Amino acid sequence: MKLFKINFIKFAFVCLLLVINFVMIAQPSWANKKYTSDPDYIEVTKALESALHDKQTQGATSEIQQKISNLQFQKYIIENSEESCGICRNETGKTLLVYGQKSKKSRSTYDNELYLLPSGTETDDEWDCQGVYLPGQPATEDQEGIPAQAFKIVHGTRLVATTNPQTGEIEFNLPPAKIFQSGEANWFIPNNLQAALDTGITTAKIND
Repeated sequence: MKLFKINFIKFAFVCLLLVINFVMIAQPSWANKKYTSDPDYIEVTKALESALHDKQTQGATSEIQQKISNLQFQKYIIENSEESCGICRNETGKTLLVYGQKSKKSRSTYDNELYLLPSGTETDDEWDCQGVYLPGQPATEDQEGIPAQAFKIVHGTRLVATTNPQTGEIEFNLPPAKIFQSGEANWFIPNNLQAALDTGITTAKIND
């Protein structure tokens, strides 16, 4: 069983809307955007250049082509979004853990912190939601265990998390910018969810 699943029909529909927006609305407003110094934009642009180089040297494999498509989509989001922050909405029916900027009193050595996002709420548009924590799954007789992961989004993303009523899996309306496991990025990705909750996680800033 997968830890999460993207609804590809919705994803395709969103991409179509973005293309229409690009042609009819968004392009004239680019001159007023100051996204070139955004850390996410710089990272995505470099990754896209690298992927395009791989396509030239290694050929247009399905893996490389998918990577290019995802990076182009992320680049488009940053360039055309009206928001400078990521926004996460929880429609899963249960509380999610999301990533956001560290508090001023934090002594953590990680780049960000975990926060609670109750079901039916959305993070404030001035509070940068950076991603969602995905708890791991224990091993079974039929499947290996899945470690805890962090689902990263880029600035400008409006992420909606829902629960599949048939499988109970968490689904997202958009693909991740990256997926981290513990040790792959300087993010707090605890394998023991209860231990993380016991540290006293606070609620994210909610959009009223």
